Amino acid sequence: MNTIVTGGSPVTPDVWNGREMREALSERNISEIYRQLRKVGVSQRQIAASTGQSQSEVSEILKGRQVMAYDVLARIADGLGIPRGYMGLAYDGATAVRVANATSGPQAEEDESVKRRKFLSHAAAVTMGAAVFGKEEGTTWIPQDDVRTPAPANIGMSDVQQIQATTKALRDLDYRYGGGTCRDAVVAQLSWAQQLLDATASEAVKRKLFVSLADMQSLAGWTSFDTGLLDPARGHFGKALEFAKQAGDESLVASVLYRMGRVYLHHEEPNEALKLFQLGQIAAQESGSALTTAVLCANEAWAYGMLDRPDQVQKMVGRTKDEFARADPAEAPDWVRFFNVNDLHGMIGSANDALAVFNPEKYAPIAVAETIKCNEAYGADMQRTHVFGLSLQATNHIRAGDLQQGIKVGRNALTIGENVRSARVADRLKPLQIEAGKHRMNSDARDLAEEIRRFREA
Repeated sequence: MNTIVTGGSPVTPDVWNGREMREALSERNISEIYRQLRKVGVSQRQIAASTGQSQSEVSEILKGRQVMAYDVLARIADGLGIPRGYMGLAYDGATAVRVANATSGPQAEEDESVKRRKFLSHAAAVTMGAAVFGKEEGTTWIPQDDVRTPAPANIGMSDVQQIQATTKALRDLDYRYGGGTCRDAVVAQLSWAQQLLDATASEAVKRKLFVSLADMQSLAGWTSFDTGLLDPARGHFGKALEFAKQAGDESLVASVLYRMGRVYLHHEEPNEALKLFQLGQIAAQESGSALTTAVLCANEAWAYGMLDRPDQVQKMVGRTKDEFARADPAEAPDWVRFFNVNDLHGMIGSANDALAVFNPEKYAPIAVAETIKCNEAYGADMQRTHVFGLSLQATNHIRAGDLQQGIKVGRNALTIGENVRSARVADRLKPLQIEAGKHRMNSDARDLAEEIRRFREA
């Protein structure tokens, strides 16, 4: 039976009710779904056109590449005409909040590289002083939450301080347990807080409000990123940049650019990340905050490590240490005070971990030494960061030939990671899974690789 039809979905509704298809849909096994479609005569080109993917992406999925991101799953379901309930994607209250603005409109159909270019253009325009409030074409990815509780008509500094206190409390939850525990709460608070822009206030209060909203938007972007929602993250970071620039706070501008750059590092786009870090460094230097500059330099070192540029890594690590040494944490902005000596060692470890991918004999021991220094100091209030550090340490123990210590530290990372609701934890454990999996003859290494695989799939 040829099920190809004209217009809308390329398949007829009865295809989704076959036993094998329903099983694949319930498991969100996109590879098997595409294989079933190929069996009934749907071409790769038609699948690509319907889902907004390239034919090369469809080919990779047919070969077994997993699709995990909610917004991509939803786009595939809608594009092919799959009833969302068959894939467990039906909208309930919580789901509607989680994927707000992630899957609707023409932006959802854009290629990821186009979105990256648009964000970089937007970031450059804001950072370099362009007036963009409501005027920049192509910023339809800016989140617009529409469920709000009435806000006061007149506000003072105490109202703004409440926003700051709420942001701090939610950020503490993010550090301790991951973005999955607080992302919806951040978005809800942000929806209410932005109404204060229409309130009557003094100029000093208005400026502080812009700073506070920028910080909360940045946290919304960060928690969205941590839960795997890339498009909402990009939108929140874009608004955070605008608010920070409106307030004239260059350190906060730099902070937002650093965080968005980290999104691209995580998705293995070091060139794109480097552009944002370098743009952020301009703002950091203008702010006069040495600690902010240190953060940007440290992340540039990491990006250069991923590009196998040891000369640039060494240069940026040296500059990071210099800026950190002359920084006064007591005078640093709130949003950069997290960067203490533990994070300094952790970032140097991350840069050397990236280089160890290319030259493990030289750089894995350095990564181990640096991550040990930070891991010894992390407590329960920084569980997610602790998992990242332990995972790096374990991975490089194995690369450096200390298999048993790598397994021991890796099990600790996995144990702590099970308490953190963060999509990034699963992603950051992948290199450890790969390194442990190279030692299949060792039962402990084999078991660790299998445990991580099950954790990441879950």
